[in-house]
Amino acid sequence: MPLPDTMTALILRHDGYAKDRSTGTPTDLSPFLELAEVPVPQPGPGQALIKVARAAVNPSDVMFVAGLYGQPRKAGQPAGFEAVGEVVAGDTPLMGQRVSFSGAGLGTWADYALADVSGLIPLRPDVTDEDAAGLIVNPLTAMAMFDIVQQDGADGFLFTAGGSQLGKFLTALGRDSGVAPIPVVRREAQVGPLKALGAAEVLVTTDPDFPERMADVMKTYGPRILLDAVADQISADLFFAMPRGARWIPYGRLSTEAPRLDQIGQFIFMDKSVQGFWLAKWFTTTPPEQVGKAVAAVQERFASGKWTTDISAVLPLRDALDRLPEALAAKDAKIQLAP
Repeated sequence: MPLPDTMTALILRHDGYAKDRSTGTPTDLSPFLELAEVPVPQPGPGQALIKVARAAVNPSDVMFVAGLYGQPRKAGQPAGFEAVGEVVAGDTPLMGQRVSFSGAGLGTWADYALADVSGLIPLRPDVTDEDAAGLIVNPLTAMAMFDIVQQDGADGFLFTAGGSQLGKFLTALGRDSGVAPIPVVRREAQVGPLKALGAAEVLVTTDPDFPERMADVMKTYGPRILLDAVADQISADLFFAMPRGARWIPYGRLSTEAPRLDQIGQFIFMDKSVQGFWLAKWFTTTPPEQVGKAVAAVQERFASGKWTTDISAVLPLRDALDRLPEALAAKDAKIQLAP
């Protein structure tokens, strides 16, 4: 079947970064995106063209679109970091196969997307499109960071944004591996579901007893790893309350206010450290066989039901700009786009 000459895509309106990067993550993306008819991209050497079935909308996507992420935008290009679809063109033996992928410069919020052949993930038939659309950003980040937790060897570990999709993945990994997962959340309503998923303790930052609960967790579990999506003052307070040798590992920046680091002596006398995590760097610095094992483990967890993707809304691509504000405003939103 011949491919069309044009496609529908949500394309970026702006280049580079936002001038004011202290603003919060937006829910209305219409100032940053427009729905457009654009040429279907042509695969070059080492690339494949994929007909998109589902595309994920992650917090990193929203921050990137708004110019708040650590990568510059390019006006006129489709947005979107990851998706699932069928390979329809390119010099690859995966022609006709269903794959998870991340966009190669041209994003995934479109009818078709380009991807580097080396990064295509052939999918097991028992992994659904709903899980496969978000197979990379959250699941592989969780798997890679949990490897750090296991190498550390403490009885438990802390992670912020505990009610997020990634937080739920981390909770299940800790549960299944015998390392006490201790999610940190803002709402009491998140405690029950996380406890049911296997959380050893849940710290609620709005709880009046939060300081006492935090001290009890440090004494009981001695966590030395803090996996942090927020990077606010509470994250800093958690870190400084942790025992000797603690590592604060920010992998996101949901907060718009920088934390105050007022206990510098702990870096000197308690051997504490701050070390960022970025999945793109993990891919390039991790041996290919280790990456392959992580990808296989992620697919196995989805296929076996140990992990599930909680989807709050599936939006048609052509209606997304109108419907995203309400969808993104929902608590713990997990959204996908369907061309």
